[in-house]
Amino acid sequence: MKKHLPPRTVSVAPMMDWTDRHCRVFHRQITRHTWLYTEMVTTGALLHGDVPRHLDFNEEEHPVALQLGGSEPADLAHSAKLGEQWGYDEINLNCGCPSERVQKGAFGACLMGEPALVADCVKAMRDAVSIDVTVKHRIGIDDVQSYDFVRDFVGTIAEAGCKTFIVHARNAILKGLSPKENREIPPLKYDYAYQLKRDFPALEILINGGIKTAPEIDEHLKHVDGVMLGREAYHNPYLMAGFDARYYPGLDGGRQPSREEVIAAMLPYMQRQLELHGDNGRGLRLNSMTRHMLGLLAGVPGARAFRQTLSDSKKLASGDPALLQEALARTQAAAYQ
Repeated sequence: MKKHLPPRTVSVAPMMDWTDRHCRVFHRQITRHTWLYTEMVTTGALLHGDVPRHLDFNEEEHPVALQLGGSEPADLAHSAKLGEQWGYDEINLNCGCPSERVQKGAFGACLMGEPALVADCVKAMRDAVSIDVTVKHRIGIDDVQSYDFVRDFVGTIAEAGCKTFIVHARNAILKGLSPKENREIPPLKYDYAYQLKRDFPALEILINGGIKTAPEIDEHLKHVDGVMLGREAYHNPYLMAGFDARYYPGLDGGRQPSREEVIAAMLPYMQRQLELHGDNGRGLRLNSMTRHMLGLLAGVPGARAFRQTLSDSKKLASGDPALLQEALARTQAAAYQ
């Protein structure tokens, strides 16, 4: 029997080197119901690498989705099955990453040029697992500007049984732009995602790309089923503190945690992780967790003192999570100077 999960009204995008399990635990202290996604994990890493290192996560992260990168149906089916066995709530296929490294592996955004292959991949994964299989994609590749391209892509994949599509509403430029430039230079075309929802009303359509505020989210939700935040959720994470009350009012009281409460909640987690994986300085380091928290006080007077304290290499070397409390105290002192 499927577990009861909240709708994907709001979610945090999979971001390489950012949305690791420590980041996701931190985000979960701010919002209980917003969907969280892993960094992309390649099928090769799961077939030939350290599976626990790539798939281990913390129980409090639910609802959490595993994003896979790959293009071989059998490999993706095996990896999806591992994801389900490890307890993930969704398997997401990356058809949007434009990096050259990903292209060399013949997956990511270049898969948009092979919708029949993507359909085969989705079918293989759906046959292997009972949890949802979703696809994250762009609206086009290179100089393909026609809406028909993304409409036909979604239509083909939907025939393979995929019901949820996360639309990064920009083209992916496969040659000539870096991944960072690909997130900024191709123009956003939100209307393409809106049109997908009109053309495929039975599908769940989520929109992603350049969204930064709750009013923007509200506007998009008039046209699509959900909104996925990217960089803003990382650089200004406390934006999400009001999401439970605003977007999931029926699930609990929707009480908004204070920044101080978020920090207090992270302390025992960090201490436990260091005890388990610290390995006398050769394993997990304090900075691996605190680096995700630099934006917690974005826009608050004294926030610079908070960031400076959490970036102090000498203080970080101590490995004491109490550094968070020191950073907060410095912030409060700076705010009154």
